[in-house]
Order: sequence, then structure tokens, then C-alpha cells
Amino acid sequence: MLETQRLILRRWEDSDAESLYEYARDPDVGPVTGWPTHQSIEESRDVIRTVLNRKEAYAICLKTDNRAIGTIELKLNGHTYMTEHDDECELGYWLGKPFWGQNIMPEAAAEMLRHGFVDLGMSKIWVGYYEGNTKSKRVQEKCGFRYQWKSENVDVPLMHEKRTEYVSSITKDQWQWDRLYSAAVAVRKERRISEYVTCGEVSAAILSKSGRIYTGVCIDTCSTLGICAERNAIFHMVTSGEQEIEKVIAILPDGSSGAPCGACRELMVQLMPETYKGIEIMMDYRQEKTMTLGELTPAWWI
Repeated sequence: MLETQRLILRRWEDSDAESLYEYARDPDVGPVTGWPTHQSIEESRDVIRTVLNRKEAYAICLKTDNRAIGTIELKLNGHTYMTEHDDECELGYWLGKPFWGQNIMPEAAAEMLRHGFVDLGMSKIWVGYYEGNTKSKRVQEKCGFRYQWKSENVDVPLMHEKRTEYVSSITKDQWQWDRLYSAAVAVRKERRISEYVTCGEVSAAILSKSGRIYTGVCIDTCSTLGICAERNAIFHMVTSGEQEIEKVIAILPDGSSGAPCGACRELMVQLMPETYKGIEIMMDYRQEKTMTLGELTPAWWI
């Protein structure tokens, strides 16, 4: 079972057949995703037993009543045509119409990405939607999927027709950088503390070896008492008992990302003198351009 702020993602049960039928019989739900409407509770129960019984298929339930309102699945190798690699899978999903427009599916999909990359060790997750399914497209955009290709005349066997399909994907590395960027943006808030001190013009986020994210903002003073956002985030990490850094991103006042200053690089080198060259630095988030600290600091003065 998986959980989010509002949702429980759990295994499907025979007792969910009535709920499944209630939403799967709606002609606005199934056909747009490639399967026909359900015609009876018995058919829904059969789908639970033969389709929704796969290893990574989950019923989407609100925590308030634990009632199935949709489904979400990571289709592993052997159950998807999008990949033949065991460390890749395809995300599939649908949601009952009464729950559209409440940001439920992006919330569920975000947890499935975490589950896939962290718990299952996936390196890439694929996803697709048929032309006209704008709601599915929007979910994928919110979750950070990158467009890959468009295929025309794709067979939709359950509907006995052909459609145009759009395929996107996201790698574990891209997912990690997206989370870091969002975390850094969330804390960047420029404000004046006193006539001598301002903060928040620049923010930073660090991914530690444990997978935790630590954030910090710059503090500027009228003397040398200030500190950069990256070092603030590093101190947060060290205070929490960690010292190994994997990725670093700094968000500048204009929303772009850039390299750490010399002092921040020096601190990272001194924290990890044997392994600092492998730390990844986001140079340009929009262009997905990264460099390692070893490339930025090839030779340490000590």
C-alpha cells in the first residue's frame, strides 16, 4: 500500500467490483484511454481478477472512505510494448469522472514515480496518451514527463480502431532534478529582515546520498557575515547528520540556475575530499545542462 496526503493506493479486491463498475461504465472514462465501457458488475469483477491483479496495479482511494475511484499501474516489462528493459516500465491510469479537476491523478502519479524510482529501482518510466485526451496529457506535463515521439495509425485492440498516440518518458535523473528545482523554488522568497540584512534572493536544494532533499537561501548583510544558499543547505544537511552530496541546484533571482561560487565549491570539496568530483551541479535547468564538481574544480589547491 502507498499513501499520499489525500490518497491511499492499494491492491484491488473483489469487493471493489461495484465501485469499479460505477465509474468504468461512464462513456467519458474508458474509451478515451483505449478500453470500452463496462457492461456489468460481473465484467468489472472479471477485470479485477484478470487485469488489475498485476504486481504494480493499484486502486486509487480517498483516505476518507478507502473506496476505489480509479486505477494506476506501473506496467512492468512483459506487460508494455514501450520497453524491453527490466529497469523501465510504463505508467497507466484513469480516474472516475466525479473526481476530475481535483488534482487527484497528478498526486497519485507523483507517488507512483517515487515508488518506481526509489522502491523498484527503475531508471526510466514511459507514458502515453491518445490524441484528444487532453486531461491525460496535462497529468503527464505536471509530472515532468518529456515528449519523445508521435505514432499514427496505432492499433487500439479493445476498441477495434486505430489512433494517433503521443509517447513521453522521464528518467530517474530528470525526476531527481525536477524535485530539487521545485524544492529550491518553494523556499526562494526575497525579503528584508532589517536595514542591514536581506535574504532569499537565491535559493538552493541539495540531494544527499540518502535521497533526502535539503534547502537553503542566501543571507546578505552589510559586512561579510552573509552566506550563500548552497552553504546554507549544506549546513542544514550536516545538522541532520549527513555529509555526502549527490546533486546541487541553485536558483538565481531571475529563476534560472547557475554554478556555486568558489566558497561553496571549496566547502563541498572539503566535505568530500575523496569523492567530490562526482557531485553533480545543475548549470542550466531549462536546457538540462549539468556538470560535475570535478569538471568545475579539476584541481584542488590542497
